[in-house]
Amino acid sequence: MFGETTAFSGFSVDDLDAARRFYGETLGLKVEESGEGDMRMLFLTLAGGNRIFVYPKENHTPATYTILNFQVDDVDRAVDELAARGVTLERYPGFDADEKGIVRGAGGDGGAGGPSIAWFTDPAGNVLSVLQDM
Repeated sequence: MFGETTAFSGFSVDDLDAARRFYGETLGLKVEESGEGDMRMLFLTLAGGNRIFVYPKENHTPATYTILNFQVDDVDRAVDELAARGVTLERYPGFDADEKGIVRGAGGDGGAGGPSIAWFTDPAGNVLSVLQDM
């Protein structure tokens, strides 16, 4: 039924201006704002033209899962660039992160089998990651 349609994801934030600065300036994404007053919203445009809808929510609760995964060619370089831009990497129980905050071959409980990944949050507390396939 929807095999020929396009779709986009969306998530909420508690401060749209902080989100615009973070996604546009810190992460370097194309950010477009639409609407006025209580109807303001953002659209993030990623490589390939994929768009993500970001909307303000007064009683926003940060997602407890990763809402965006940025696939990168070099996770070490991406983490270094994030750190240089003031982004703090998150560490989670059950994942053995190295000194940079990267979990190599993430598999949970220290196991191997997945991509190398590092997590961080946006100003609203939503979880994001950079990951590199093995």
